[in-house]
Amino acid sequence: MSANLRRSRRRSAPAVATVAAVAALALTATACGPEEDNGGSAPSASASAAEPDAKHDLNLPDELPKDLPSSLKDLEKWRNGEWKNWDRDEWLRQAKEFINPIIDDLWDPDRMKDADGNDRKVDDDEIDDGGSGGDNGTGEDEGVTDPTPARVTAKPVRLPYTKDTAPVGKVFMDTPKGPLVCSGTVVEDPAHPGKSNLVATAGHCVHAGKSGGWFRNVVFVPRYNPKGLSNAQLENAKSKDVAPDGVWWAKYAGTTDHWIDEGAKAGGGGASQDFAVMKVRPEDKKSGPSLQEVVGKAAKINFNTPRVKSIPSLTPHGYPAAPPFDGAKMLTCTGKPGRLTIDPAQPTMYRVGCTMTGGSSGGGWLTASGRQLLSVTSIGPVQGGWLAGPRIGKEAKGVFDRIAKK
Repeated sequence: MSANLRRSRRRSAPAVATVAAVAALALTATACGPEEDNGGSAPSASASAAEPDAKHDLNLPDELPKDLPSSLKDLEKWRNGEWKNWDRDEWLRQAKEFINPIIDDLWDPDRMKDADGNDRKVDDDEIDDGGSGGDNGTGEDEGVTDPTPARVTAKPVRLPYTKDTAPVGKVFMDTPKGPLVCSGTVVEDPAHPGKSNLVATAGHCVHAGKSGGWFRNVVFVPRYNPKGLSNAQLENAKSKDVAPDGVWWAKYAGTTDHWIDEGAKAGGGGASQDFAVMKVRPEDKKSGPSLQEVVGKAAKINFNTPRVKSIPSLTPHGYPAAPPFDGAKMLTCTGKPGRLTIDPAQPTMYRVGCTMTGGSSGGGWLTASGRQLLSVTSIGPVQGGWLAGPRIGKEAKGVFDRIAKK
């Protein structure tokens, strides 16, 4: 049975539930009307989702979009994330705000399993080894590309995943290409010690970059598949065996201006600032323990862009979903980072040998202690064998601060 047929059957819901979901989406689908065919001006680096109110559990924008989908069929397509593009005749090409209303049970275990990896591959001719990284780098590392690192075989994280495991999970999103998956990491919120609801991931896991807008139905699932079940077993698994800590919807999301302006569908465009932060809330309740309290820990983001020679090792984490992997398990690679220059006008990136593939994008790069996050996975080569991530600096810190204050 095809994935599309499975989804079609799974989405046949009672009429009352469907109408209720459609009614909510009719009011909150977008924050602005469709733009011109060229996409209009780029959105701001961080944006917020609609806030709930006491009467309707949502706040409406001051001016409703003129071209909201109105038929039951169109609204059901929106609900299920099945729009095919953002042309003005369909949905909107580039939303100026991140809008992400909760849809109960949208991301069930079967739909999660079927999501494809959101990966970006780089050709050798995109790598640069000259020029200057400007004043947002660390001087000696800028404009430098070290020799290609040796391949490091990704290793499965010890099962089962517990509160002692790195605070990593999967990020799911609906895109014009269909449901995709990335990875993310619970990170500390200085304003709420021990009670963070913040997740770090890659910019391309929440926003399409210069060719589009914000993705839809973005959620974080910490400690996905803690028992390491196979995909065949996941098809009929109980929710607690797939999402033991629940499904957490992105209430707010932000990424860098550089990613929004320069981020490419494929290749290295925008990779040097390919970073995003989400503030999340649980799907099944309006109040209760924070994400950090539920997961048991969070990593502290280091925004100081440490020099490569000062870092003994980094360990990217993620759920690779592209062959030879299937997205079912969390994997890691550990190695001494090297330098990679994609854009000489931007800070040089970190690079380590690693065989992880698409789906690992956005996964946190942790220090040997596991307590600090220095980067997130952004790109890898067409032939595989290494990963690169941005050095998280001033622009990323600005995004983090804006979302943390929401």
